[in-house]
Amino acid sequence: MAQAFIGLGGNVGDSKQILTDAVICFAQLPQIKISSKSCFYKSAPVDAAGGDYVNNVISVLTELDPFSLLRVCQSIEQRFGRERPYENAPRTLDIDILTYDNLQQHNPDLTIPHPKISERLFVLLPLLELDEEIELPSIGKLKNKVAELSWQKIEKILGVQCPLTRDAH
Repeated sequence: MAQAFIGLGGNVGDSKQILTDAVICFAQLPQIKISSKSCFYKSAPVDAAGGDYVNNVISVLTELDPFSLLRVCQSIEQRFGRERPYENAPRTLDIDILTYDNLQQHNPDLTIPHPKISERLFVLLPLLELDEEIELPSIGKLKNKVAELSWQKIEKILGVQCPLTRDAH
């Protein structure tokens, strides 16, 4: 089975509930086992329109190949009314495959690792919560990228599942 990290986010509707329900959709698939789930993070849009986003990351073990996993992600997005009227439009749900084992692939339909993984705190902080030592070829340790992105506004959403505080940026 392959390990993949999947990023989820949205800024239209009840984003925390939508992300929670999307994770349940993944959990109901027999080819996917959720290993861990990060806290939710609230962040200002980066190169996008609309209000603040809610984001989190899940770690999964899967029997699916990367393109089959992509189809699952897109299918779940569609269930929650994902529309793509223009690039970086506000959205109910956005799901990205961040990594898939140690695979490196550049395809017009799917690039792994995600091409902007090291440029977005809303991806890095929840990902590092699940694997603080994650390292990617040509990028290195992702935790070393956090300081470069301190200009991005983000905060952990505290709650029952996430009582600990983390420095907000």
